[in-house]
Amino acid sequence: MSQPAPHLLIVEDDTGLQSQLRWCFDGYRVLIAGNRAEALTYVRQHRPSVVTLDLGLPPDPGGVTEGLATLNDIRMLAPETKIIVVTGNDERTNAVNAIGLGAYDFYLKPIDAGTLRLVVDRAQALFNLEAENRIFQEQHRSETPFANLITSSENVLSLCREVEKVADTDARVLLIGETGTGKELFAHALHDLSRRVEARFVAVNCAAIPEQLLESELFGYEKGAFTGAVRQTPGKIERADGGTFFLDEIGDLPISLQPKLLRFLQERVIERVGGREEIPVDVRIISATHQDLQALVAKGSFREDLYYRLGEVVLHLPPLRERPGDAIVLARAFLKRYNALFSKSHRGFTPDAVNAIDQYPWPGNVREMDSTVKKAVVMAEGPVISAKDLGLEREASETPTLSLTLREVRKQAETTAIRKALAQADGNLSQAASLLGITRPTLYKLLEKYELKPNESQ
Repeated sequence: MSQPAPHLLIVEDDTGLQSQLRWCFDGYRVLIAGNRAEALTYVRQHRPSVVTLDLGLPPDPGGVTEGLATLNDIRMLAPETKIIVVTGNDERTNAVNAIGLGAYDFYLKPIDAGTLRLVVDRAQALFNLEAENRIFQEQHRSETPFANLITSSENVLSLCREVEKVADTDARVLLIGETGTGKELFAHALHDLSRRVEARFVAVNCAAIPEQLLESELFGYEKGAFTGAVRQTPGKIERADGGTFFLDEIGDLPISLQPKLLRFLQERVIERVGGREEIPVDVRIISATHQDLQALVAKGSFREDLYYRLGEVVLHLPPLRERPGDAIVLARAFLKRYNALFSKSHRGFTPDAVNAIDQYPWPGNVREMDSTVKKAVVMAEGPVISAKDLGLEREASETPTLSLTLREVRKQAETTAIRKALAQADGNLSQAASLLGITRPTLYKLLEKYELKPNESQ
């Protein structure tokens, strides 16, 4: 069953504009309010996901007092609603002030229906992402270990389903992902969802311990094994007996230790440094790395047999740039967290900050996002956080306007699909149209629109 159309509330006292705007938003259930009282009634009854708000409302149509009061009331009644302030060119300062009071965005008159539609659609998309994340968090808060996972991206949700499938087995899992993608979070989830949950989860970061100490850290040592070994000490693997042992940054494991780890994986026994006794250990092994282990195997710095022993199941964690919509959802979640932690009251992000967050590639992924927002919450002086506060002003200045961005994205997607279809159909337009799920006349129009030729498949 299809979802019902979202409610869009238009707060505008000009009857002419009311009539014009009513028919501009196919796919929305449009509500029209001409004053503050009507607007608040609709908000209480329908909880609209998006509101367009003219600041000049009666009884103060020439000022902004009533409009700003309406903005504040809507924010109090429905804080999740996205409010777009619509105002004249000579009132830009008032619009910016409205952003500071919690408006999502602003649009300057005269109204262009197509552009306003794009702004509304973007606000609706963000509302949907945040709503999906709230549902996900609520469903998983008490019943799974994913309560701290903030996402609405389908590829991350798919990864969660894969974790749930493999968690209650003893299959060795290799987590591969860039720095800051949450590898340890998923390792903990694999443990918490397994039958070993009552036993220990023990972790070792192979990159953080010097090579000469790592062997004794992993396998333990006997008294007198080396200078300073004054007592028998079990290693981390032995301490994890019955539970889960997590080898983080396994790609940094020295080649000299790899045969000993391989023997443990094969025989399920260890020998402490300086010892002769074989000690049986029952643990579930999870490992993780940001490196390309197959490339390390090719270079001879990682054993191929160890790679296959560790990677009975390989899970790839997507970077933040491949999680559509998650960047701004995460940023808002971190803003809320650090507002509470540091007793701050930042109301949100400016439009340039939202664009910068969306455009920036986040090479440090979620960890970088966390650090960036935390610093901004501490240092920002205004009521809302700007791209400059985030240290992303360069990305904001290079970000194209919304309409250009959406048009270019659509053009790129459609031209790519058309070229692939033409290539698969060997230039046959009827077959290409069938592959694309459109009619032949529609394909002709798209070819003309994007100035493509039937033989242009490269």
